[in-house]
Amino acid sequence: MSALLLLVRLGGERVALPATDVEGVVELEGVTPVPGAAPHVVGLSALRSRVVTVIDGSASIGGEPCRSRRDAVVAVIGGHPYALLVDGVEDVVAASGEPRPLPGSLGGGWSRVARAAVEAEGDLLLLLDLAAIVAGPAAEAA
Repeated sequence: MSALLLLVRLGGERVALPATDVEGVVELEGVTPVPGAAPHVVGLSALRSRVVTVIDGSASIGGEPCRSRRDAVVAVIGGHPYALLVDGVEDVVAASGEPRPLPGSLGGGWSRVARAAVEAEGDLLLLLDLAAIVAGPAAEAA
């Protein structure tokens, strides 16, 4: 059986997230900024009677802030809920095979967040690590 993937657009690219790591996909209603937070941390938002930390996925990989300030992928990482802003959410699909090693070296923050390449719907996509996106660029420096 092939793994299920959530296909999203992030940093201008079509990429895949392991569907097993995703709790849900939502449209955020509002975000409250947090003074002094890391640049990729947008703020906090209320979601289903709980507070989630909102992360800008594109900013985490060193790109421009996400075009959408509402489309978010929800995941629990290290026991804490996060909403990851993405440029768009496409669909949940089955991978066409097993993950493969990354093809060559990736530039910028992509090398920090990409774990493998995976084929889905006839495209070879980067399979991203949600925890690495949430950790942000400072995790690489540490």
